[in-house]
Amino acid sequence: MKAVYIPRGGRLIFTNINYKNMKITICGSIAFYEEMERLKTSLETSGHEVFIPLLSNEAPVEMGGGKKINFGKYVEENGGMDAFPPNHRIWDLKEKAIRDHYEKIEWCDAIVVSNHEKRGIAGYIGGNTLIEIGVAFFLKKPIYILNPISAELSYRQEIYGMKPIFLNNDLTTIS
Repeated sequence: MKAVYIPRGGRLIFTNINYKNMKITICGSIAFYEEMERLKTSLETSGHEVFIPLLSNEAPVEMGGGKKINFGKYVEENGGMDAFPPNHRIWDLKEKAIRDHYEKIEWCDAIVVSNHEKRGIAGYIGGNTLIEIGVAFFLKKPIYILNPISAELSYRQEIYGMKPIFLNNDLTTIS
């Protein structure tokens, strides 16, 4: 019995489809972290080994200490980009998170991009996710995108040029 992912509802639908077990890295905006956790569970239920971005970088004392840090949210809530010059400690933490996820992309057989509505844009793919897709493309990994992407994204051509497979929210097409 295999599972099909249902976003935001958090439930799984089981089918009898046979999947090739794969190593999969999920990419997407941290704003979609709950959706990524559900997607991970669904893919694991189907027999895949799955990594998602970790919220494992603890904030240093000067940033509140002892808690996990969501970089985008932290920057927005603390004065925006202008409050954090290029040599600020936060960029060292961001670099560590980016490198960690690139290693997961190198490890995997394929990536699945978890893209949902964000800031009024359906199928949102942000800057970090775009470069993760680029890394997967460079490494010749299959690129699966969960939902259609918005025509509002100025880099849609670049995404299409990397020849992703659009799942239309149907994990049964992963092979």
